[in-house]
Amino acid sequence: MKINIVRKVLEVNDKLADEIRKDTDKSKTLVINIMSSPGSGKTSILENVLPLLKEKGVKCGVIEGDITTTNDAERLLNPGIVVSQINTDNFGGDCHLGSEVIKPALDSMDFEKLDLVIIENVGNLVCPAEFDTGADFNIVVISTPEGEDKPLKYPLMFRVCQVAMINKIDLTPYLDIDMAMLEENIRKINPNMEIIKSSAKSGVGLDEFVNWILEHLK
Repeated sequence: MKINIVRKVLEVNDKLADEIRKDTDKSKTLVINIMSSPGSGKTSILENVLPLLKEKGVKCGVIEGDITTTNDAERLLNPGIVVSQINTDNFGGDCHLGSEVIKPALDSMDFEKLDLVIIENVGNLVCPAEFDTGADFNIVVISTPEGEDKPLKYPLMFRVCQVAMINKIDLTPYLDIDMAMLEENIRKINPNMEIIKSSAKSGVGLDEFVNWILEHLK
């Protein structure tokens, strides 16, 4: 029996993602997709970084993805920051955000008037890496308590990202972690990966992340 593959499974998602990029290119809106496992500190980083960007005059929006609750979105509410919540429980409890939910979220926040939109994806190191959101850049956050082997165990995530933020470095004195090995494992998967070491608690590395964003604004 011959099986004909009619189309790529993610073809529809990828096509819409390309349309999103064309639209945000026209409006000169930078879109960044941040991914990680749950508890790595994505929201805490954004809590600290968004006010810094606002001080620089950057008009920011956040698309907050979660299976349920608006807990993280509420933490990011700030005058001048536009927040759009996506609960994937309404779409079958998906463990990722696809372009089909990103597009209406962008439209709802009048993205054409924004300089930057940050997508905080659902906490997961597997599924989000498989779906193009239409973002210009992908960033993975890995926290020090997760250990050195995560890049090797979840290679796709580190292949599709341009920046890796190693967060919670303030905990390294209390952990049995080899930071040099963690960086080496990241480079094994993605030799071109830019690495930022950060602590959302102490603020270390957050200025570096802000400067990276400012350099890439369209």
